[in-house]
Amino acid sequence: MITSKQRATLRGMANTIPAILQIGKGGICDNLLKQIDDALEARELVKISILDTAMMDTRATCSAIAEELGAEPVQAIGSRFVIYRESKENKTIVI
Repeated sequence: MITSKQRATLRGMANTIPAILQIGKGGICDNLLKQIDDALEARELVKISILDTAMMDTRATCSAIAEELGAEPVQAIGSRFVIYRESKENKTIVI
């Protein structure tokens, strides 16, 4: 569990990174979860975009993915959200 101050720091860091994954009309599948898991291990902070064709709620999707992968939801605005999980092998973010 991260504190609100740590969350604010992560939100500031997330402003500069692009969305590296997109969720489309296929929704959340095992392949997508594997890609997000790999991205979290490599980067620790990941921004994901939900396409209009997906017809999914951003906050609910963010919470579901974060819970499934053991990550922390950082921010959900519009059609994008950010999640964080500390890497086991390449820790690059110190909060």
